[in-house]
Amino acid sequence: MSQLKVSDVKVKEKIPLFINGEFVESTNNKTFDNLNPLTNEKLNVVYEGTKEDIDKAVKAADAAFHGPWRTMKLKERLSIIHKIADLIDEHVKEISRLESIDTGLPIRQTKNMAHRAAENFRFYAEMVSSHMVGEAYQVDQDYLNYTIHKPVGVTGIITPWNSPIMLSTWRIAPALATGNTVVLKPAEWTPLTADKLAEVMDQAGLPKGVFNVVHGFGETAGASLVAHPAVKLICFTGETVTGSEIMKNGADTLKRYSMELGGKSPIIVFDDADLDRALDAAVWGIFSFNGERCTANSRLFLHESIKDEFVNRLKERVEHIVVGDPLDEKTDVGPLIHDKHYQKVKGFLDEAEKQGLEMFSGQLPAEYPNGHFVPPTVILDVSNDSIFAQQEIFGPVLTVMTFKEEEEVIKWANDVKYGLAGYVWTKDIQRGHRISQAIDAGMIWINSQNVRDLRVPFGGSKYSGIGREGGHYIFDFYTERQVIHVALGEHHIPKFGVEK
Repeated sequence: MSQLKVSDVKVKEKIPLFINGEFVESTNNKTFDNLNPLTNEKLNVVYEGTKEDIDKAVKAADAAFHGPWRTMKLKERLSIIHKIADLIDEHVKEISRLESIDTGLPIRQTKNMAHRAAENFRFYAEMVSSHMVGEAYQVDQDYLNYTIHKPVGVTGIITPWNSPIMLSTWRIAPALATGNTVVLKPAEWTPLTADKLAEVMDQAGLPKGVFNVVHGFGETAGASLVAHPAVKLICFTGETVTGSEIMKNGADTLKRYSMELGGKSPIIVFDDADLDRALDAAVWGIFSFNGERCTANSRLFLHESIKDEFVNRLKERVEHIVVGDPLDEKTDVGPLIHDKHYQKVKGFLDEAEKQGLEMFSGQLPAEYPNGHFVPPTVILDVSNDSIFAQQEIFGPVLTVMTFKEEEEVIKWANDVKYGLAGYVWTKDIQRGHRISQAIDAGMIWINSQNVRDLRVPFGGSKYSGIGREGGHYIFDFYTERQVIHVALGEHHIPKFGVEK
């Protein structure tokens, strides 16, 4: 089989906006370049959405919410949701290729992401069908009180560039399934699969205005979406600082927020752990997704008795990680998303070298001199209060520290502003539970890498986010719980204004 190339993937010359069921140019007709991370060359151009375009999209979404979508029979609405999933599956090959050339993520990983996008729609259709139920409370023979779930309205979704098709559908699917409408503002560095998703939505027969896409920049299109008074919900995945700014900008209109933000997650390996499996998990957890993942186990804590053995084996694994063209099936790690991000990650490595820290790295592909490649890198013997252990690098960089006792590793694991995920490796199941419950993080895995179960809540604590999504927990965010009070008889009503 010949090697797939960028030229083999069909890419539009211009990426339009998608507003009220139509693919349109932006109001100002301006465009910006979309670059290929592998070559740093222009892939195509994207129409730059403005405040005016956001306003058009929100008005279309609001009209659709108060029109056909909100009143549609549940069976019919969920049928469209399933149709979207089927169409994504039909286009998995194209979607995964677009995702790889746009993000630099290896094709073996983007295939799974594309399949997961379809699964997101099917899963939330099933959740709404079987689990979106109310409660009823009878008070003697006098009252019946019951609750119902009602969609909230226009949902603004601002998605990241690190795995756009998977993370955007993670929010779009529950929003639509529960009866809300959507305006999506994709990350400006990764517009391709958002455009393809708009095509899928259109093909699935979604009513006009239910789903809209406005490409553009955070400080213009994104800020306008957050500030718009008709937008009731804001879903954001990205940097903590940006999340904080979004909450400030939307405060005047009292929006609801679901924030999935940064992470600096610990992986703790005790001396009794299965070292083979722990090594597999540690390597995959930091170097998959090019290291550009919020749940990456970026801080490795090793019990001092296994440090030398584990580090030696880790070094051997890093040397054999294949770095290269994301469209090559053999590639494990591709180029970082953009030169700005490359410079940020490279800056951490330059600083580590300046400080004289011991490091070892994998190999770089010589055939792509202009690619944003950072080799898989391990920084040894760092201090937990250093910038390398405290700041989110968001690249294929692992820091290594050692510990002696449970108490100190718990303290160090928690001594960071983030609290998204954590990983504990030990055969002592009591210790596994004890350590896990002591770590301040929204999600902990014991003797496992990051394996997601869509039924359980996803989210972090501290600076890693606000709220939980997944399973039935989505109903707390995407629906309004309304209480209906019904009098069952002629109960007593106090009389005011009656002559005594």
